[in-house]
Amino acid sequence: MNVAERLASRLPGRLGERAERPVVAVVRLHGVITPTPTPVARATINTHAVETALTRAFGHDRLVAVALEVNSPGGAPTQSALIADRVRGLAAKKNVPVLAFCEDVAASGGYWLACAADEIYAHPTSLVGSIGVVSAGFGLAGLLERFGVERRVHTAGEHKARLDPFQPEKPEDVAWLKAMQADLHAQFVEWVRERRGGRLRGEEADLFSGEVWTGAKALDLGLVDGLGTMRGVVGERWPDATVAVAEPRRPLLARLGLGGAAARFGAGPAEGVLGAIEALEHRAVWSRFGL
Repeated sequence: MNVAERLASRLPGRLGERAERPVVAVVRLHGVITPTPTPVARATINTHAVETALTRAFGHDRLVAVALEVNSPGGAPTQSALIADRVRGLAAKKNVPVLAFCEDVAASGGYWLACAADEIYAHPTSLVGSIGVVSAGFGLAGLLERFGVERRVHTAGEHKARLDPFQPEKPEDVAWLKAMQADLHAQFVEWVRERRGGRLRGEEADLFSGEVWTGAKALDLGLVDGLGTMRGVVGERWPDATVAVAEPRRPLLARLGLGGAAARFGAGPAEGVLGAIEALEHRAVWSRFGL
């Protein structure tokens, strides 16, 4: 019990009663999943950013459940797996149910995070699924040749500079990439099977094709357990509970009160300078592979 709760528990009436109510802790997992935090206001998800929120959420004395609000198009596979494993470890330690609520998007790595929950809910209009792996880049060899620029790369190790965008693509490098993608995809599929079990319906070739569905269709396929919002489901299941939001670490500029201006420049992949730079960094720097 924190200081505020201890003080409230000594007060008569509603404030004192509130301190004795069960707690449903909420963790917001919003943004691109990336190991590299950004200093601007754009939300990112990684183990460093969410650790404090998860620890705080699972640390309540009267905890009856933890709700994950997921709004993510995906990102780095390792970060997705590490966060999901952390959620499962804390849930087992506290012996409480975890519920995930898909908001606008819980796709790819975002769906990996949702599968860390015991139950998954979505809005009928949510975008859910995308159980696959993607790797994208550019081929700029012709551009360099056009302008008379010579590319010089020196390596120790035959395969150190695979898929260099400034060199012609090699069939053996593409084969290596596809094998790596297949390995990661198999791990993703195994995680979904482990967490969803017999609740999955439909052909696996379709479920694991990388396709995205609405929340309503995802319910038919067994990718989610029900349709609803966090407030609605929690209010029905635990009507007397206090909903406590555990906030992840915020970006530096947001903590300094400068997030508004930065967010306007980086509002989306095609909006503003920061958004364009971030989109390129996500493909070229953060991870060669994305969920």
